[in-house]
Amino acid sequence: MTNVLFAGTDENWETYKALIPEALKARGVTAVFSRDFAPETVDYIVYSPLGPVQDFTPFTRLKAVLSLWAGVERIVGNKTLKAPLCRMVDNGLKKGMAEWVAGHCLRYHLGMDAHIVNPKHEWRSGMAPPLAEDRTIGILGLGELGQACATALNCLGFKVTGWSSLKNIDGIVCFAGADGLNALLARSEILVLLLPQTADTTHVLNIESLAKMPKGACILNPGRGPLIDDDALIAALNAGHISHATLDVFAKEPLPQGHAYWTHPNVTVTPHIASETRPKSAAQVVAENVKRGEDRTPLLFQVDSRLGY
Repeated sequence: MTNVLFAGTDENWETYKALIPEALKARGVTAVFSRDFAPETVDYIVYSPLGPVQDFTPFTRLKAVLSLWAGVERIVGNKTLKAPLCRMVDNGLKKGMAEWVAGHCLRYHLGMDAHIVNPKHEWRSGMAPPLAEDRTIGILGLGELGQACATALNCLGFKVTGWSSLKNIDGIVCFAGADGLNALLARSEILVLLLPQTADTTHVLNIESLAKMPKGACILNPGRGPLIDDDALIAALNAGHISHATLDVFAKEPLPQGHAYWTHPNVTVTPHIASETRPKSAAQVVAENVKRGEDRTPLLFQVDSRLGY
């Protein structure tokens, strides 16, 4: 019998306790899904960093850890984890992220704020934006979520550029390396951050890199909070070099009440809602990976511990 342990929060258990068994059954997997197993009898762990399992040493027959979160920075460095780790990538995450990014890019592109917030009731004519084909949007990170956003923006007609180790995506101009990063920054009127959080990506936006962007550029960060040096961004906003930033993720969450982002006139704060795991589709991903593990076929979205994602 295959034992699948749920190691998440009480709230998550109420959500997944029926969905995952149904998804397993639909794939013909005979398994017991529970919160209560002796560690040495567990084959798979459905994992949340907020759950009770932090030490994986007792799980001596563990075949894989299946994360409910897209980000794995809280677990990837865990020295007790020897089994494969899979991050969560599901259609719900990708669609949600693409919709959030496309919405805020259109908001910037069309200059919507000037008309939505107009307390003096001014007739602000002469503010027609360029067409999307004349606007360049840069995306740092072309993983599953980055590619979904790039495709959505490309379909809207924007010039889309991306930076990652991937170099060939239809319709997207792709850059790599330090020179490629500089080239992308220099042409990005709107910049979207979707890199994983690693030692190499921490503060990828800093005083030097922000200065390379066009004056008046806008920034969206639905990726990871530490990708941005907060002091550097605030300085660039105050100087008018960056016109606005919409931030969904932060180095510390919830964002502390006294943080400068809350009151800055050119910052929009959203509470880590750009893309959340959708339980129904996430359960399908978990069940598929259990099936693959039992069939001894490659797991979906397995993390490379050397890269950290």
